[in-house]
Order: sequence, then structure tokens, then C-alpha cells
Amino acid sequence: MLVGGGLGTLIIAAIIFFLGGDPSAILSSGMGSSSAPTEQRQLNDNELKVREFVQMVTAENEQTWNKVFNDNGMRFSPAKVVIFENVTQSGCGTAQSAMGPFYCPADQTIYMDMSFFKELQQRFGAQVTEFSIAYVLGHEYGHHIQTLLGTTQKVDQLRNSGRYSEAEMNRVSVATELQADFYAGVWARQTDSREKILEPGDIESAISAAEAVGDDNIQRKSQGYVNQEGFTHGSSAQRKEWFMKGYNTGDIRQGDTFNALLK
Repeated sequence: MLVGGGLGTLIIAAIIFFLGGDPSAILSSGMGSSSAPTEQRQLNDNELKVREFVQMVTAENEQTWNKVFNDNGMRFSPAKVVIFENVTQSGCGTAQSAMGPFYCPADQTIYMDMSFFKELQQRFGAQVTEFSIAYVLGHEYGHHIQTLLGTTQKVDQLRNSGRYSEAEMNRVSVATELQADFYAGVWARQTDSREKILEPGDIESAISAAEAVGDDNIQRKSQGYVNQEGFTHGSSAQRKEWFMKGYNTGDIRQGDTFNALLK
């Protein structure tokens, strides 16, 4: 389900899923998990800056989504964010650096691996800037919003029902991921309207990150051809489209990717 056509290495499989909702399929897919604790070390200056930036963007997500939920008569509760290196334990199982950033619904926590962004730039050509990091965190926070709204639970029910084919569930997965991209765009618009955080080139760097992790781009770079039936996250064009729709509208009610894709 995750690699959609045999993409080869575990790193590739994990990168395809790095913006996913529930990593349990990877955690149980034979990657080999170790419960050995991560050795503590002193962070270098660049890593300290990344950590501080992630903490700042986390606070901005909390403030923005609290307002959006209040404006729509809903109650908001924040996600936790854990920054790790190599390996850590999550509510969904052992988290390894090869998985990249992910959201675990079981403990409502976002796990961010320090080494992921270098991989994103070197292997898939994304323009890695502060705002591309903000986009990744915004996407993962989008999965938290889906959990708060009950979308994650409905998708799990569909997956566990056994009534749908792999191809049909892949389409549901694409809709789930594109909606998280949409929510990242809503966050960017709403936060910039309040705080004026965006600088020239920021939206372009977010788009670059979104396009880099499109299923078609990853499949083309890893196996040399594109298999649309194996898409689980959406094409580069779709990821850009839904992020920009969220950014242009700033309206959480405009993100029905399921109706748009599952007709």
C-alpha cells in the first residue's frame, strides 16, 4: 500500500510516507525496530536553530488553529511535537529516522527527525528553507486537525472494514494527504494575516517541498516510471494545488478533498 509498485529501499518507502497520517503500516512492515535508547549529544548550532524554529512554528500552529476552531464553534486541543534523532518511541511504535516526520494519532504527537530535511534536499531536489520546514510541520499538524475533526477515525474504519480494494484505499489515502496539504495552506494564510510572517520566496519554497514529495516525482526518481494506481499521497501538481487552495482561501470549509477525488 505504501510503496505502490516496489520502490526499492526502505528509505524510499519511508520518504513516500513521510507526510503520512498513521505510520503503523511502516512500523509493522519489517523495517526492523530497535528499542535501544537514543544517545544524548550536544546539538550543533544549525540543529539548535532548527529546534528553536520548530518550537516557534508549533506555537504559531497552536494559536492559529485555536482561533480557527473557535471561529467555527469547535474546541481545539494542541498536538505535541517531539524532535528526535535515529530512534525514539511513539504511541504508534518505534520511530526511526528513515521514516521522516510523521503524526501519530494514538498519542496525538508529531515526530520530527533532525536529518530528514537534508534527505529531502539531496534526494528529491526540494528547496529547503525555514518555510519549507514550516510547511512540513503544517502538513503534520493538518493530520492532527483531521484527528480532532474525526476524519482520521473515519478513514481507519474504511481501511479496517475490508470492503475496499487496495486501489480504492489508495484514493482515500491521497484524499487524506491532500487535505493535510490544504490545512497547511490554511495555516499559512491565517497566520500571515495575523502575524505577517511570510517573506518573499516563502510560498515558493513550500510549493517546492510539496512538489518534491509528489508520488509521481518520487516514483520517477526511484524506479524510473510513474504508476498512478500506486499513488498514496497525490501527484506533485495535486499537492501544489491543494496547498495553494488552502493558502488562497484561508477557509477550513473549502478542503473537501474526498468529494473532489472520490466521485
